[in-house]
Amino acid sequence: MTQHCGLIAVVGAPNAGKSTLVNQLVGQKVAAVSPKAQTTRARLLGVAIEGTEEDGTQLLLVDTPGIFEPERRFDRAMVAAAWSGAEGADLLCLVVDGRAGVGPKVTAVAEAIAARPEPKWLILNKVDIAAKEKLLGHAEKLNAIVPFAETWFVSAETGDGVPALKSAMAALMPAGPWHYPADQVSDASERSLATEIVREHLFRRLHAELPYASLVETERFTDRSDGSVEIHQQIMVERPTQRAIVLGKGGQQIKAIGAAARTELADLFGRPVHLFLHVKVKAGWDEDRESYRGIGLDWVE
Repeated sequence: MTQHCGLIAVVGAPNAGKSTLVNQLVGQKVAAVSPKAQTTRARLLGVAIEGTEEDGTQLLLVDTPGIFEPERRFDRAMVAAAWSGAEGADLLCLVVDGRAGVGPKVTAVAEAIAARPEPKWLILNKVDIAAKEKLLGHAEKLNAIVPFAETWFVSAETGDGVPALKSAMAALMPAGPWHYPADQVSDASERSLATEIVREHLFRRLHAELPYASLVETERFTDRSDGSVEIHQQIMVERPTQRAIVLGKGGQQIKAIGAAARTELADLFGRPVHLFLHVKVKAGWDEDRESYRGIGLDWVE
């Protein structure tokens, strides 16, 4: 029996499609996805398998927050989480939105990884909606900045090109025992996943209206005697006007968010879910150490 196992860091600017790619490689959702930038906030590990348990490869995919120019403490904490997730990886993958191309944010990330010691691949994503004639130009610009060992063109949304990418990743991983059981797809607990899923639906429904400064905290996660789970979560916003947006007229918005999240969580956990959402105004929550600890970010000065 020859097993292989390796760590792959997935980095890039916000909205490159990193979480969608990780989910596609794993084969099911392990990371929150929405059109809103910085949906991923803390480092999250997705576990993908190529081949069999006896003679296959386990890919430990670190889905990192989008790397951007930090302005606030919370921004600095997310960027720090992204870089720490890339340290010592067997492969560093820069994911770039092929439709948006090579702007200042992408260039900044490319320049930042250029001198890093890890093997580096470029993954141009969203090729299903990108201008095909521009993709090679994007690749040339980025390869001029970073000595990428390989360049890939994929669509994480449709899965186009992802199986070949996964096989190539597996072929690069070193020999070694698997770190997780064959049926485990993430290092995140059910409690953490519940937070991720609710935050995703919150952003999906209120993408334009809800500011980036919002937080979802799981206050209680209780297993009931009938096999179901009861989850109480608090959505924190900075101003009363934002609370009104999340609640919606007559509470319809928060009910819709809760219903959608409840359905997905029940499917994910394989058991009934009783979800209770509350919205609280807490100005300056991003300066509270407990808020960082609750979502898995380190406090940074």
